[in-house]
Amino acid sequence: QVQLVESGGGLVQAGGSLRLSCTASGSSYFFAAMGWYRQAPGKQRELVATVRNLDKTDVLGSVKDRFTVARDYAENTVHLQMNNLKPEDTAVYYCAARRNYIDLSSPDLWGQGTQVTVSL
Repeated sequence: QVQLVESGGGLVQAGGSLRLSCTASGSSYFFAAMGWYRQAPGKQRELVATVRNLDKTDVLGSVKDRFTVARDYAENTVHLQMNNLKPEDTAVYYCAARRNYIDLSSPDLWGQGTQVTVSL
């Protein structure tokens, strides 16, 4: 059974960086799209970044000058590099994957979530 296993969250000061990683364990299945959502307290979950269709990327407009997303196909992993973090980036970040479609609006799989906290 395929699982998405996340790592890399934590506590960081404003202006710092974190790199989140998510590996699809238990299978070498190729996902058409992988990426990251986040959910801040009291807010809806939002799509942050997607890698689709062999390295075409989409990043949320409010973070695209600070966040980058990339896939390692050999390791079946997706990374989210977050630079110049701000307190408003504080959220639980969820890895997501979709098997047969490049649209990640309705993922087939979710990770368990990893907490990112940005302090002043």
